[in-house]
Amino acid sequence: MATETFPFDPAKYFPDPQSQARLIADALETGEAGYIAAALGTVARARGMAQVARAAGVTRAALYKALSLEGDPQLTTLLGVMKALGVKLTAKTDEAA
Repeated sequence: MATETFPFDPAKYFPDPQSQARLIADALETGEAGYIAAALGTVARARGMAQVARAAGVTRAALYKALSLEGDPQLTTLLGVMKALGVKLTAKTDEAA
């Protein structure tokens, strides 16, 4: 008997700005480009990819590609998406314990 599978989209599990911000912060903390792009893509889908793409000044198709796990968005795209999402990029130093 075959196992039945269902499509999974994590975007529906991040419905509010606070949970979305935590996801993006976690991704940024890792420094992994694929995870950062995917996290931004998840939040963009949760808010409406077409609306975010318009606000970021890119096509929806380009945004899907850039914000996939394999995506490698240009800095201008990344900054445009973050601005469209109302997310600020900050920096801090490593605190040696």
